[in-house]
Amino acid sequence: MSILRRLAVALFLVPFLSLVATAQDYRIRPGDVLQIEVLEDNTLNRSAIVLPDGQITLPVAGTIRVAGRSLAQVQADLAQRLAPGFATTPTVYVSMSALAERPASTPAAARTIAIYVLGAANAPGKVEVAPGSTFLQALAQAGGASPFAAKKRIQLRRVDKSGVERVYKLDLDAIENGASGGSTRLMNGDVIMIPQRKLFE
Repeated sequence: MSILRRLAVALFLVPFLSLVATAQDYRIRPGDVLQIEVLEDNTLNRSAIVLPDGQITLPVAGTIRVAGRSLAQVQADLAQRLAPGFATTPTVYVSMSALAERPASTPAAARTIAIYVLGAANAPGKVEVAPGSTFLQALAQAGGASPFAAKKRIQLRRVDKSGVERVYKLDLDAIENGASGGSTRLMNGDVIMIPQRKLFE
């Protein structure tokens, strides 16, 4: 092979190999859509959106935390979870079907972070707040807790950079009476879960 031809091949392969390396290093985020294929049983094939809490739910495999992990890690985890239902460990392929929508680049002063409020809030859902916003400020943007909220059992769920979820318990009744917790600073991707009151709670 001539030097010029070798150079042309090398120039072609560099961006391709760079893309492969990037795909291997990519860490899954809430909002991403994964394509899952099981070679031995195509009834298990499906697309799965990564929920705000970083999890997906699949038949047989159950609920799996995927946020912060690579596609290869999720693929290996799924194969292991499905293995008891097969004679041999199944061949599982996990690929990226669609990336979560990324916010457009904006001036630093206008940037926001996404917080997810679930359960007994007056306006649950995705809430865009300014960086440095507190738990009470985000709750106010979600319309506050509904009359049916179990205000003593609110959870703040946060996934750290290593993919580990930490759960912080907040007592809104106590906060309203002057206890600490209301000024807790929120981070992008935080999930505030407000359970409903039980009958005699």
